Amino acid sequence: MKSLVIGTRGSQLALWQAHWIEGRLREFGTDTHVEIIKTTGDKITDVALAKVGSTTGLKGVFTKEIEEALLDGRIDVAVHSLKDLPTEIDERLAIGAIPERADPRDALAGRPLDELAAGARVGTGSLRRVAQLRNRRPELEILGIRGNVDTRLRKMDEGQYDAVVLASAGLHRLGLEGRIAEILEPEVMCPAVGQGALGVQIRADDGSARELISRLDHGPTAAAVTAERAVLAALGGGCQVPLGAHAWIDGGVLKLIAVVVSPDGERMVRTSLEGSVGQAAEIGAAVASRLKQQGAAELLEEVYGPA
Repeated sequence: MKSLVIGTRGSQLALWQAHWIEGRLREFGTDTHVEIIKTTGDKITDVALAKVGSTTGLKGVFTKEIEEALLDGRIDVAVHSLKDLPTEIDERLAIGAIPERADPRDALAGRPLDELAAGARVGTGSLRRVAQLRNRRPELEILGIRGNVDTRLRKMDEGQYDAVVLASAGLHRLGLEGRIAEILEPEVMCPAVGQGALGVQIRADDGSARELISRLDHGPTAAAVTAERAVLAALGGGCQVPLGAHAWIDGGVLKLIAVVVSPDGERMVRTSLEGSVGQAAEIGAAVASRLKQQGAAELLEEVYGPA
């Protein structure tokens, strides 16, 4: 097989992820190289992530250009943070593998949540995080923040923020776990759908790439994120919604919790369900149905407007 070209965003974290996949493929004796592709989300840095999609009319603001390169044949494999990848993808493309997941939880850098005084400034670019922080600590000042991990930490160190919320997985991958003041458990802040997991995307008709990439797949992780993505798909949300979903395998049983929170944090619906690992998608759909019965659709309308 010819050398595989791996497409990725150019951030430090995205490159770490792409080179990690590259290293795994080279263990199989595959020659590879990494191609950096700038995405819409990388170009628009002065707009909150929750608003970028509505501003541009696009879903997948961190994945669209990479997927186009895959379809054009400029790259053979795309490596995405799975939480950035929309649940609906072009039928000409497929997720060839979901490797073993890193820690899916969120983390606070700066100070632990309970040690933040009233009025403390917390930075996050995620509406999901904003809504859950407001629900739990309405007296905090939640401020938007954009940029890569190093940029966000630097802004905090300069005194612009008292704490910032980041993905635990990203901090660990970049060797910055020492900056973690607190890991936020899912009961405190339910993670983003697919957080901590990678999606390795290929062309659907590329049998050679599929056979090779499939060796990277991790069954328990794939089942967990399938359940989470089924919740998001059934609720019709994009990647930037005040929705969290966290699934895991415990003793051969798939367990799933999910929340939807109003943007102001005042209302939250939460539910959980467990069942067979082989029924991951069905469990996710059932959880979404329960959330709808509790009023989740109305809360999401506050973000997107009526469906």
